[in-house]
Amino acid sequence: RVTLITLGVADLSAARAFYARLGWREHKDSQAGVAFFQMNGAALALFGLSDLAADQGRPDARLGTGAVTLAQNFATEAEVDAAYAAALAAGGTGLKAPEKVFWGGYSGYWADPDGHVWEVAMNPFWPLQADGSLRLPE
Repeated sequence: RVTLITLGVADLSAARAFYARLGWREHKDSQAGVAFFQMNGAALALFGLSDLAADQGRPDARLGTGAVTLAQNFATEAEVDAAYAAALAAGGTGLKAPEKVFWGGYSGYWADPDGHVWEVAMNPFWPLQADGSLRLPE
């Protein structure tokens, strides 16, 4: 199971401000060098790139972005559109506006100021639980 996703960021203050503009509330356990945000069943952390590399035991590593997509699934196309618009209004970069896609759903992509890619999607084959969590059908 995944319980914590950590994103390396170039400017922690700017990243904190971006996710706050998205409406995410920073958790009280955040510290000067790391910000935590509660998600549905997991947490998101923002950590300075060089500090993250050092914490991983490879202080000289060049950490990159964009090779992983984080996804938020929604129940309706309208919710996807609203989430995409909110990300752009908060300072995210639109990569692909939401549209009907080949697999039968509806999705789009945006990137945060550090280039971390997020997908917003509605998948009619994967209905969400009442709490918004995803459980793949049997």
